[in-house]
Amino acid sequence: MEAPRESLIRLMGASVGHNGSPVLEAVDLQIARGSFVGLLGPNGSGKSTLLKTIVGILPVLKGRIEFPGTGRPPRFGYVPQRDVLDPVYPLTAFEVTLMGTYGRLGPLSPIRRAMRERARQALCDAQAEGLAGRLFAELSGGERQRVLIARALAADPECLVLDEPIAGLDPATTDVIMDLARSLHRGRGLTVLVVSHHLQSLRGRAEEIIWIYRNGLVCGPAEVMLGKDKIEELLEAGGV
Repeated sequence: MEAPRESLIRLMGASVGHNGSPVLEAVDLQIARGSFVGLLGPNGSGKSTLLKTIVGILPVLKGRIEFPGTGRPPRFGYVPQRDVLDPVYPLTAFEVTLMGTYGRLGPLSPIRRAMRERARQALCDAQAEGLAGRLFAELSGGERQRVLIARALAADPECLVLDEPIAGLDPATTDVIMDLARSLHRGRGLTVLVVSHHLQSLRGRAEEIIWIYRNGLVCGPAEVMLGKDKIEELLEAGGV
């Protein structure tokens, strides 16, 4: 029997929301190190709010969030739901990726060779090395997503967090992005947390599923949570 994985992130009795107003309350959740977790739920159910709380963009309103083992938050590579870069700034895909290295850059410090090398490697890991010299604003939706994933990888993350990475993409491009996430999970041992509305995209890729419904969470193995019986149960309860 496989030994249980160490918890990377743990929420205990946590309320999450905006401006002091909770969207989800009394959240108890554990995310294991090295897992691939899919987060599902209706529009407006709090998926992105929960994600932003986990990565530290939003504070926990009540309860607590813990990081067992190290006691510190893991390094996150975060790809937000929408990332609009001002077209006034004609940034190339490489320059966008290089932004992922800035977190370790001190005030007024120059960009070092090692940072550029890390950005190039991140583009390769995201299967986007051929896009390096092209303007980000001129890329297709799928190409932009690969570059944004590369930017997240350039931060050398322990946990890759993708908020609706396939929204608006065609089925073929959806498979490319989700296969990339699975490859990074397996090849680099990354913890991967994905918010998606597309159930099929998580089948055969995610290991664990978190459903948000009735202002609470239902968690379990992907093969159970994405099964026909569970989906019908959640549909009848108004949770999908």
